[in-house]
Amino acid sequence: MELNKRTSKQSSGREELSNITDVAAKKEEIKQDGYDLPGDVKVDTGRKAIKVDFGFKENWNLIAAFCILAVMLTLEYGFGIEFPKLGSLIINAIAYLLAGYKVLDLAFRKASRGDFFNEFVLMSVATLGAFYIGEYDEGVAVMVFYGIGEWFQSIAVKRAKASIKALLDIRPEEVTVIRNGRATVVHPSEVEMGEVIQMKPGEKVALDGELVSGNASFNTAALTGESKPDTKYKGEPVLAGMINLNTVSEAKVTALFKDSKLSRILEMVQDATARKSQTQLFISRFAKVYTPIVFALAFLLVALPYFFVDDYNFNDWLYRGLVFLVISCPCALVVSIPLGYFGGIGLASRNGILFKGGNFLDVMTKVNTIVMDKTGTLTKGVFRVQQVVPNKIGKDELVRLTAALERNSTHPVGKAVIDYANNIDRDTVATDVEEITGHGLKGRIEGKEILAGNLKLMRKFGITYPKEIEQTVDTIVVVAFDNQYVGYITIADEIKEDALQAVKDMHALSIKTVMLSGDKQSVVDNVAKQIGIDEAYGDLLPEGKVEQVQRLKNEGRRIAFVGDGVNDAPVIALADAGIAMGGLGSDATIETADVVIQNDQPSRIVSAIRAGKHTRRIVWQNIILAMTVKVIVLTLGAGGVANLWEAVIADVGVALLAILNAVRIQRMKI
Repeated sequence: MELNKRTSKQSSGREELSNITDVAAKKEEIKQDGYDLPGDVKVDTGRKAIKVDFGFKENWNLIAAFCILAVMLTLEYGFGIEFPKLGSLIINAIAYLLAGYKVLDLAFRKASRGDFFNEFVLMSVATLGAFYIGEYDEGVAVMVFYGIGEWFQSIAVKRAKASIKALLDIRPEEVTVIRNGRATVVHPSEVEMGEVIQMKPGEKVALDGELVSGNASFNTAALTGESKPDTKYKGEPVLAGMINLNTVSEAKVTALFKDSKLSRILEMVQDATARKSQTQLFISRFAKVYTPIVFALAFLLVALPYFFVDDYNFNDWLYRGLVFLVISCPCALVVSIPLGYFGGIGLASRNGILFKGGNFLDVMTKVNTIVMDKTGTLTKGVFRVQQVVPNKIGKDELVRLTAALERNSTHPVGKAVIDYANNIDRDTVATDVEEITGHGLKGRIEGKEILAGNLKLMRKFGITYPKEIEQTVDTIVVVAFDNQYVGYITIADEIKEDALQAVKDMHALSIKTVMLSGDKQSVVDNVAKQIGIDEAYGDLLPEGKVEQVQRLKNEGRRIAFVGDGVNDAPVIALADAGIAMGGLGSDATIETADVVIQNDQPSRIVSAIRAGKHTRRIVWQNIILAMTVKVIVLTLGAGGVANLWEAVIADVGVALLAILNAVRIQRMKI
């Protein structure tokens, strides 16, 4: 609202609303994780204090008007002192102008541009009408309480936005950088890429970097919502926002302060508040139509009785029309609904789930089918070689050839083979290596062609292999050398600890579960059976996943697809909601998905759905509350039972109740 914008540049009356975790509690939590901190270590507990401007100085006029009104009413009704009519008019007019000059100014500006139907004109007409019929104190009361309601709403909205920002803007204000062999404390924005920063136990990592010292453990709760230690090894990435737990560590900076993943995520969540849900858009459109209708009904309420009521009194029916205008103000809906979505985004963010807009909170409530990738989503994606089965060559020879071809592979299966081959000849070099999407690799070793991949690759190149290996449950890498089948290597992945419970929780919400994978059908069926997946499809190329999702959509299902956000980009784009797991590790994930789950827990998929359901329930509670109260008071006002005092108190009261209800969402558990 424009009134809120006008009163938003406030510079005094600040109160820190801190959500900083108690230091002693944080130290105890770290000790419970198995780490001891020196007594003098200062633990950076995470969130920055939320500073919300209460704007007492800028709203002095409202405070003064309220005091004048209170004194007048106390003297008149408490002590029986009657003021002369002219004196009462002058004093009330002063209070009225103090409380309402901003509203009157906005009403005049909008009306001069042809916008006659808005809440500012509505309030101006209602209060000036009260003065016209001699109800001075009621005219002042309406304007004062309307202004106070706007003031409280402004504080609530600013606090909600500040809470979201503080939730993720958890970067420290200083960092220790090693320059010329000396430790220097500077602001993180002064550090260049390639410089080495130092992190003491209990300190927060200020910049994204690569660990250059020995192994160290970090608490990632500020980023992922999961408070457990994560051990990082030399050469592995550390991210801004992590807390160093157990040893002095050093990292080489890989991204500037403004380019860190945390900065990008913060920007994404801030942008999310601007992307409105369908409910918000509907209320905005509704308010534009609603206000003109209210004016028309108020006019009819005043004018029509003239033709049907024998003892028609204009002032009496005008008063009823003014009550009608006051209670019709749509503030409770216009403010509390966006506030509910801000709260939902904040609730999800606090649990390591990032929504790119309030619209996706709504989408998640309508999802009835969750489609998931297997590797990295339901399984850990950490493959290990289980068995080497050669054919006409030795085991070491099979591993040597396969590892040479997979040497530069980034696929988890390829990495498993390379790790297994660590103690075997590493001098063999493969040339002309080519990846065949969805099949495997092709290259040349010692002048001969080598193939390593799945059974589809063998069939593609006409390689004959034993049919019994098709029944192998584990993932297999089948190898052909010089156009001859030479054996296979079995590789197994491990199901995530919470995958079974996550699927059970989805079923409890009446959501169907589907798993898609490029892995062979026997492996996919085995995983699906263990965790209770409803439908499972294997042997799929990327385009095959797209076809399966399209088929499900054609059946009328509302689909959320969960994947890694990189290889599954086409499927994520096709789904009603695209969810990316482990988003902190991938820039592409942040760009592609609608919802980013910052850790690798499948249970957070259900949490994302619950966040959407909580938000929608709160929003509709507010809509029903506001409309019910307004209809009741409108009816009483039209019947001459309710007065302006009751109308403004009902209007402001329902707005404040709706705001408090919307704020409540941030304390819910998902």
